[in-house]
Amino acid sequence: MTNKTKRDPLRVLMLSWEYPPHNVGGLGKHVTELAPALVKQGVEVRILTPRWVGGMGEEVLVDGSTIYRVEPPQVDMPDFFTGAWRTNLSLEQKGNEIFGQSGTFDIIHAHDWLVAFAAIALKHAHKTPLLATIHATEYGRSRGYLGGEMQRAIHNVEWWLTFEAWRVICCSQFMRAEISQTVNTPWDKIDIIANGVDASIFDGASAAELQEFRKKFALPNEKIVFHVGRLVQEKGVHILVESIPHVLRQFPMAKFVIAGTGGMLPELKIRAEQLGVSNKVFFTGFIPDEDRNRLFQVADVAVFPSLYEPFGIVALEAMAARTPVVVSSVGGFAEIVQNNETGMVVYPDSVESLTWGITHTLARPDWAQARADNAYRMVLRDYSWDEIARRTREVYERIRDERERTAW
Repeated sequence: MTNKTKRDPLRVLMLSWEYPPHNVGGLGKHVTELAPALVKQGVEVRILTPRWVGGMGEEVLVDGSTIYRVEPPQVDMPDFFTGAWRTNLSLEQKGNEIFGQSGTFDIIHAHDWLVAFAAIALKHAHKTPLLATIHATEYGRSRGYLGGEMQRAIHNVEWWLTFEAWRVICCSQFMRAEISQTVNTPWDKIDIIANGVDASIFDGASAAELQEFRKKFALPNEKIVFHVGRLVQEKGVHILVESIPHVLRQFPMAKFVIAGTGGMLPELKIRAEQLGVSNKVFFTGFIPDEDRNRLFQVADVAVFPSLYEPFGIVALEAMAARTPVVVSSVGGFAEIVQNNETGMVVYPDSVESLTWGITHTLARPDWAQARADNAYRMVLRDYSWDEIARRTREVYERIRDERERTAW
């Protein structure tokens, strides 16, 4: 009989550019959901982030994690890249203070290039393994064109981060291939751990409450076609707007609700006017999470026609709300949505194909609901945050074990 040595709990310093109340895309939401799930797994998590809006400088959250917010430089920057670098100097300084006050960490976990400068500096200063989660690449966001100086600078930092990292996490097979090919990360250095979703956020509202909420966006006899996300080129929202007249020819009572903000919003509104469909489109702008969740629940179909999508957590959220989905066959969407089983998959950058996916879903609500039920069961089985945290902790443990066997 052998005696097992009881190990101390894992201690992780996590760096993220986004954290509530500052959320821009999926990165902030990922960190927000992952941290408490890791705490439940017995991991001590401390989060270091810039203080863009709201929040105290240091606080212990109800889930047991500790967050430190640093003030970004209060000076005008010539460009976004320079601003990120200068902000990292503040993150690095605070990170050194945290190490000094609370002792060593087993892992420094950095999310994307925006915190790479500080994370790499802390790695070398404290001889602590660095784990990088890559949520997207500049090459992918630019659809393979790195023509600008800033794009190339970001791409270089992404290479540097993955080079310095002990291991790299990404969310899909698609992203593993992209990271390997674009920044030359060894294939066996990359772990695939999907994003997760909390299905319980869609509990609570009664049928009567949802019906009353629905009236804000559509008439009782209208079918709601819902899209939510950043209104930027890579999300393909312009393809959705172009499809509206074609959908309306078959379903005059369709109503398109497009939620979110972004640089394309003004031109999308103008294009809807030009197409003569502005009365059938509701651009909500920014909406709170509670309203977004209820829109998922009252929608007849959720549509995501992205041109580039590393994972596609919005599709999982729609599935968790038991809403039928139509997605383009790009990136992570193609891995999490099985055509005709858990959703409809259409060709990217194709108005005709997107129109077909939407009209097919609206025409056969019985089939659409069967797909939505299949998707809901899949979400509960494979994409809970507890499961994502368990797999992340396994990567932490692997790194800790390897570090203990390594002279540094």
